Amino acid sequence: MSEILFGIPIAILGLIVGSFINVVAYRVPLKRSVVAPRSACPSCDHLLEWRDNIPVVSWLLLRGKCRHCGAKISLRYPIVELATAALFVLTYAEFGVVGVLPAYLWFVGVTVALTLTDLDHKLIPNRILFPSSGAAVVLLGLGALVDGQIADYGRAVLGGLVYFAALFVVALIAKGGFGFGDVKLAAFLGLYATYLDWGQLVVAIVLPFVVGGVVSIFLLVTRIKGRKDAIPFGPYMVIGAYLAVYVGQAIIDWYLN
Repeated sequence: MSEILFGIPIAILGLIVGSFINVVAYRVPLKRSVVAPRSACPSCDHLLEWRDNIPVVSWLLLRGKCRHCGAKISLRYPIVELATAALFVLTYAEFGVVGVLPAYLWFVGVTVALTLTDLDHKLIPNRILFPSSGAAVVLLGLGALVDGQIADYGRAVLGGLVYFAALFVVALIAKGGFGFGDVKLAAFLGLYATYLDWGQLVVAIVLPFVVGGVVSIFLLVTRIKGRKDAIPFGPYMVIGAYLAVYVGQAIIDWYLN
């Protein structure tokens, strides 16, 4: 019962974070502040009131339209909010109330934001990745200290460097097939995957190429994308990291058996 009660504020926190992620993913690539001015309707520029900024609820009450001009509000906003909340609850269910829980919630928030910017602009902004990586090192370190898992933290830092170096080599060989943003993202993702174990790092490195290859072939066969269209690799890296964190051990056991 206590687990369910604690999961409710985790879900609410996820909705709030998801709402902020929508702002970050929209404004940062445009090099705009994420705190000022207040959010406004992109059609009529009318500043939104607090009651219009309640995650999911406001979109439902307004029936997906601006209160002032009636312009449609993208369904993407509540989807991002709900997805972030679901991932927060999943993370809580996976780790429980432990010292590293805030670090892994941070992992979810950052990866959702970076996935959106990469899909929208084929860009992994340094303005998000650099401070987020610094915060990740601190949060994971504090969590490991609380949990008495300092050895795991040392492995995590080394794993982040390994993933960075591995993708850097791949990027050099591919000659433009990967952006340097993907290489920098590898260090962030490797930190979280390797905190769990080295096997999870292997999953995080291998699966993006498997998933990316399958999806890319599907997009080409269905002609959704052409052979000359650029397909961002960052979202596949995030998927690989999620699989490593949440079901990595199950994948390892399945492969070994």
